[in-house]
Amino acid sequence: MKLTFYGHASLGIEVGETNILVDPFISQNPNASAIDIETLKADYILVTHAHQDHILDVETIAKRTDAVVVSNFEIATYYDNKGIKNHPMNHGGKWNFDFGIVKYVTAIHTSSFPDGSYGGQPGGFIIQAGEKTIYIAGDTALTLDMKLIPKFFDLNLAVLPIGDNFTMGLDEALVASDYVNCDKVLGVHYNTFDYIKIDGKKAMAKFLSKEKDLILLEIGDSIEI
Repeated sequence: MKLTFYGHASLGIEVGETNILVDPFISQNPNASAIDIETLKADYILVTHAHQDHILDVETIAKRTDAVVVSNFEIATYYDNKGIKNHPMNHGGKWNFDFGIVKYVTAIHTSSFPDGSYGGQPGGFIIQAGEKTIYIAGDTALTLDMKLIPKFFDLNLAVLPIGDNFTMGLDEALVASDYVNCDKVLGVHYNTFDYIKIDGKKAMAKFLSKEKDLILLEIGDSIEI
């Protein structure tokens, strides 16, 4: 499984021949100006919630690639009304896709489309493909529900927001890594706006002091798990 960071909370995930995008907010993110969304491959687009900084490029990419949008019922219906393929889910449910299992899990946040319409309840995703399992928390506060995850999944990587203000910050992310029993964390949702600026070196040192690995990728860089 290969993960590529496209800035903010946007990820590309390659599982064999399948290409998955998560929360594509790229074309209006000045930090991601080197990424051309017209070249991105997508068989599936996973959407954690309806805020613009997570859905901005969903429609454009889905229509070009014929990708299936996977999200909660309300978001799936929103894209269904635009003629876009979709797979609706809800909290606690899972589905066996052709690349592996996806489970939609709790996130504590808000969710509305840019026009103010209802975007359902926010969530995160657990993706299990072959022998690898990752947790994408989405925008969330620290929540005790995270403790349920290791009862069912043995994680190889946790993708956690670390920018604070709109989501949990570094201290809560450290606790979250304990809750989900995963010491390897990919940080997202930081440095895009002034509200969520962090000191990356201090952040990684804080995790290292707890014998945990915080990975902060440059936009366009990848990791293999």
